[in-house]
Amino acid sequence: MDTFHNKESSDKEFSIGQVAEMFHIPISTLRYYDKEGLFPGMPRSSGIRKFTDKEIEYLRVIECLKKSGLDIKSIRQFMEWCSEGSGTYALRRELFYKQKTAVEAEIRRLEKTLDMIRFKCWYYEQAIHDGNEDRLNEMLPDRLPPEIQKLYNHAHEEQAPLP
Repeated sequence: MDTFHNKESSDKEFSIGQVAEMFHIPISTLRYYDKEGLFPGMPRSSGIRKFTDKEIEYLRVIECLKKSGLDIKSIRQFMEWCSEGSGTYALRRELFYKQKTAVEAEIRRLEKTLDMIRFKCWYYEQAIHDGNEDRLNEMLPDRLPPEIQKLYNHAHEEQAPLP
């Protein structure tokens, strides 16, 4: 199988409980991933799953893809492409480019959200200091201190449509 990079292969095996603890995910999630075929060729001893460094690396990539918004069906497709070998490199690269674009868009959305929160923290600090919002309302929308104006403007920009 064309695999993920392992710095060095070891004979260490981990129980499902150890892996769940390592990744802070429920055991049921690991069982579900296994049932969905996301750990091809996972070793078992008397029917008990044994996670090796290979499955740990698979799980790192699975969790990355999941956090990037990819669904299990698409992650399973990716794992199948890995099993198919070098002929699927372009497909795998395209999947990661697509997820990179999605994550970058989400980061931009969150940066805008964070700027609104920063603005509102400043706003309410000033309101508490002044005892009212009168002075602040006179500053809005375009006479704020430069650093705060930048936050305010960014937070109020039109949101670009997602790709």
